[in-house]
Amino acid sequence: MTLKVINEEFTICKLKNFSQIDIREPFVFTGSTDEEKSLVCPTRLVPSEVIERSDGWKAFRIEGVLDFSLIGIIAKISAILADNGIGIFVVSTFNTDYILTQSDRFEMALRLLSDAGYCICS
Repeated sequence: MTLKVINEEFTICKLKNFSQIDIREPFVFTGSTDEEKSLVCPTRLVPSEVIERSDGWKAFRIEGVLDFSLIGIIAKISAILADNGIGIFVVSTFNTDYILTQSDRFEMALRLLSDAGYCICS
């Protein structure tokens, strides 16, 4: 399985509303529930008005379009990283999944996944 590095720094935010977000930009992920409005986006695109934010994230995606019948893809990646003390934040889209780790653990995460047989591309 191939993992593609996304060459951006990311921020995870909680917002009051999405009025300052341009969803046409690449790598802008929004979520809205009855309790919160969340945003994951490149740090350079973070709006000025946020309730909370967590900076310093890097990301990779699972390359290709994943069939909904596939099971355990995130579980396997998560287990490899969890066994080595690396937490993740996952964003899923219709086609694939994006896995974020804190920037200071990102290179280690890529090395561990490569050692486990994943192909890493930039």
